[in-house]
Amino acid sequence: MNPPVTAMVEGTNLNRKSKAVRVAMEEDQEAVNLAADWADISQGLRKDLGHQAHSQWIKPIQPGNWCKETGTLDLYLPTEFSANWVNDRFADRLSLAWKIARPDVRHVRILVHPGRRQLPELRLGGGGGRPASAPANDSAAGVADPLSVALAGESFASLGQGPAGIDASQTFTSFVTGTSNVLACNAAQRMAATEQPQFSPLYLKAATGQGKTHLLHAIGHAYLAAHPHARIFYCSAERFMVEFVQALRQNQMIEFKSRLRGFDLLLVDDIQFIIGKASAQEELLYTIDALLQEGKRLVFAADRAPQALDGVEPRLLSRLSMGLVADIQPADIELRRSILENRLGRFASVEVPADVIEFLARTINRNVRELVGGLNKLIAYAQLTGQAVSLQLAEEQLTDILSANRRRITIDEIQRTVCQFYRIDRTEMSSKRRARAVVRPRQVAMYLAKVLTPRSYPEIGRKFGGRDHSTVIHAVRLIEELRTRDADMDGDVRSLLRQLES
Repeated sequence: MNPPVTAMVEGTNLNRKSKAVRVAMEEDQEAVNLAADWADISQGLRKDLGHQAHSQWIKPIQPGNWCKETGTLDLYLPTEFSANWVNDRFADRLSLAWKIARPDVRHVRILVHPGRRQLPELRLGGGGGRPASAPANDSAAGVADPLSVALAGESFASLGQGPAGIDASQTFTSFVTGTSNVLACNAAQRMAATEQPQFSPLYLKAATGQGKTHLLHAIGHAYLAAHPHARIFYCSAERFMVEFVQALRQNQMIEFKSRLRGFDLLLVDDIQFIIGKASAQEELLYTIDALLQEGKRLVFAADRAPQALDGVEPRLLSRLSMGLVADIQPADIELRRSILENRLGRFASVEVPADVIEFLARTINRNVRELVGGLNKLIAYAQLTGQAVSLQLAEEQLTDILSANRRRITIDEIQRTVCQFYRIDRTEMSSKRRARAVVRPRQVAMYLAKVLTPRSYPEIGRKFGGRDHSTVIHAVRLIEELRTRDADMDGDVRSLLRQLES
């Protein structure tokens, strides 16, 4: 090939590469724009639908393929059940929201994510308990999907990372107990013990991220340790319904019932998702009755009490609540500190100052999952960037988590709590009296107003009988100083902070 032709070919190749790079950059930018638009839409829907509905159905949505020519946008959900649910109930609202945000969107399709995890099916027709081919979890190679697992006749000790579908790290040893969860933990340990428990089923009730799923996994671990050849079934209520519907379609209900009622331990998570499925509820009811008659063990977990499950028939509600309902309350600050300190044991090479632990424990108070996630993120960032963990770094890198956890505390609420604590009349917060028994509580209230609210000094002063901002500054500095040298004052402030932040 002569030089001019070679140069022409090379130029063509460069143009092609340049065009490919440009197209890729445009696609990346479009993906960023879609993500930004979805963040705004999702936030708006959260306000319209409420936190619970948004968290369960809207938050998992991911923007997918976008075709400019047809104006079609695909929204992905992780499972067929959730995609159908959202499509039935929120399709019109989602379509309208996207059309408002992006006028070029003409059609919105709600689909199952093409890369979703394939859940192993129950082998209904004889044979062993494990599925013949359990695909790897996309987040942990070699571990089957945790939503569904059927085990039979397999030694617990022979499984390197614990049974398929049960998280090997979620054991009773790694579960940190406190006053808010000790009943549930003790009941879970009793359910997994060798001797027959005095109650069944066990119903674990807790808000999202408080540890109920951890206890389900821990029960599975401990039960198989005590009964190496036991047969267990661990699934979500959603997965139970999927298996039930598949059995119906394939005319395999007899096999399904026989298989399901042959387990020694039944663990069902997120039972609130069985709402509205009458036939699946009836099958679960019969399964519970059959297993209880044979002395088998059952554990359910949900984000609300049995009586608060809407759309569940009374007979099933009575079965769910006939054993022990163990409530896991939100972790108090002492438990949050213990969880963080326990977690730090896994990061021996990283030094986290005590003030950072105190800051995280006090600020991230919605649920334990966010608390541990915040610590993990902070340590990972420090390790990857070579920075030391500090209070400033925590405030900079955990902005989203911190802002989501800050409860709106009002100055009126602070004044009311302080007056009850010191047993003085509420009018003293605005009065001109200067008796020590009144002045000190008033100064404490001003200090708490500055610490717990975003209000400025002048705004706080106006709430305390129109006092000047310099009076508020003096009160804040005085209480700060008293806390360092007066143990009683520090104890009072700590107690008030616990009351206001709980």
